[in-house]
Amino acid sequence: QIYQPEKFGDMKWRMIGPHRGGRTVGAVGVPQQPNVFYIGVNNGGVWKTTDYGRTWVPIFDDQPTGSVGDIAVSPSNPSVLYVASGEGLQRPDLSVGNGMYKTTDGGKTWDRVLYMDENTGAIQVLIDPQDPNTVYASMWQARQGPWENAAWQGPNSGLYKSTDGGNTWKKLAKGLPTYEQGLGRIGISVAP
Repeated sequence: QIYQPEKFGDMKWRMIGPHRGGRTVGAVGVPQQPNVFYIGVNNGGVWKTTDYGRTWVPIFDDQPTGSVGDIAVSPSNPSVLYVASGEGLQRPDLSVGNGMYKTTDGGKTWDRVLYMDENTGAIQVLIDPQDPNTVYASMWQARQGPWENAAWQGPNSGLYKSTDGGNTWKKLAKGLPTYEQGLGRIGISVAP
């Protein structure tokens, strides 16, 4: 196809927000509401748009951490949103996060539904597409000071599963590597 630059001369780039620099690690849309999107920003919280990305508002600022590793929206109820608070990289200038959060009212109130300790963050969250009550969380116990070289990781790292919508969680271990075998950061996916 032939490109005709004169047809695009009046087009200009514009910033549609959010007005915050840095990495965005989690982005999710709502299939039932094509105008609604959420993004999770490393050390920048969670932002929501209801106008296809034209304007953004923060919805996670009242929480004790701004570190976000991932976001998931329930396929059966778009008011149910999970946020994995925790950085997926290890650098001394990044935050560990402090567990899994859940809201059932589009982000007005949040409950921390999974917490280990001050060294363990949640870096990924997935909802089973066939069962919205089954939720998986990838937890990573690690911290790095300026004198370390990503050498410290702890035994709370692992894959956790909830079958009651995030109320209770169980660490999955059968058939998975252990901390003693070098388990660290986990990436997961659920096949539809």
